[in-house]
Amino acid sequence: MNANPVFNMHIPTKLLFGCGEIKRLATEKLPGRRAMIIVSAGGSMRRHGYLDKVIRLLTENDVSTIVYDKILPNPIKAHVMEAACICRERGCDFIVGLGGGSTIDSAKAIAVMARQEGDFWDYVIGGSGKGRLVKEALPVVAIPTTAGTGTEVDPWAVITNEERQEKIGFGSDKTYPALSIVDPELMLSIPPQLTAYQGFDAFFHAAEGFIANCATPVSDLFALEAIRLLYKYLPVAVNDGRNLKARAKVAWASTLAGMVESTSSCTSEHSLEHAMSACYPQLPHGAGLIAVSEAYFETFRNDCMKRYMKMAEVMTQQKSNRPSDFIDALVRMKKSCGVDDIRLSQWGLKAEDLPQLVQNARDTMGGLFTLDPRPLTDEEVLAIYQASFR
Repeated sequence: MNANPVFNMHIPTKLLFGCGEIKRLATEKLPGRRAMIIVSAGGSMRRHGYLDKVIRLLTENDVSTIVYDKILPNPIKAHVMEAACICRERGCDFIVGLGGGSTIDSAKAIAVMARQEGDFWDYVIGGSGKGRLVKEALPVVAIPTTAGTGTEVDPWAVITNEERQEKIGFGSDKTYPALSIVDPELMLSIPPQLTAYQGFDAFFHAAEGFIANCATPVSDLFALEAIRLLYKYLPVAVNDGRNLKARAKVAWASTLAGMVESTSSCTSEHSLEHAMSACYPQLPHGAGLIAVSEAYFETFRNDCMKRYMKMAEVMTQQKSNRPSDFIDALVRMKKSCGVDDIRLSQWGLKAEDLPQLVQNARDTMGGLFTLDPRPLTDEEVLAIYQASFR
């Protein structure tokens, strides 16, 4: 970060945070009267009763609803386009994203295409996207039931063009949710492994945003508090999923990390992971990030030493004298969450795939490489992949 920074901050989302706050959906002023609710294809929103609860609360608020329930863990363009077409045909005037980051990201993309012509990739920047200007979008209400992406307070929507194996983050000032309700009670049902994957996604949003060359004083505040909370409470939430205090702390950390995404940025660690899960969509995003994290952060160890030591200090609550203290704390955190032995090969990745992933990362999410503490060479990127592969 520059010694005399110039920056701006604009997060236009109204945030309702806290246990039981989902009930406010029945009384809060909403941006329309006919909603399309976006949920995943897995059925968890129905099994846990969350979808029925949201429909009931919206009905109490005089809002009619339809449901689109095909969203995949790594959401794809085809579903964005299909849902947007249905949205227009049925006259929906706002979108509700209910579930994890994939559903809320999809809700944002659907909100864009419900008001634009052409194909979603006409508006995406990067890869084969055409980068057209988004002139308008339907309002989005975000209701996360996981703690990881922070998409409830940032403009980003990560969608995969399944035909071209391009997974790209897209966003504009039109894609911030109008309203977000973060209720930790909706997160009690997340199984341990997914809790860890999602929590580490939030952790890396914060850590990457802290070392990014576009970090700002306000993003630093958000990032360090998110890092502190996740180091302390994510292992608790993983090992005791019914611990509501831990769930609430992790949820707040995830939202803070989303604010980092709105005031700083991810770095190329996310580019590396997007390339992997674009080619192997069965790979969970958080698992991919965890797998490459140690080698990735080791690469920059001597480039932002003071920032590494500051992260180590908020994690361990002890004075740090060397940047590797951060990497050591990261390794301990992975072990305490039971995700220290992730094998990329179990999701189909092969060692011979790694060189093409380097090119995919550059082609599709190359912008994030410009925000690294220093430029990475292709040889260094390949070395990170190779060191992480098991």
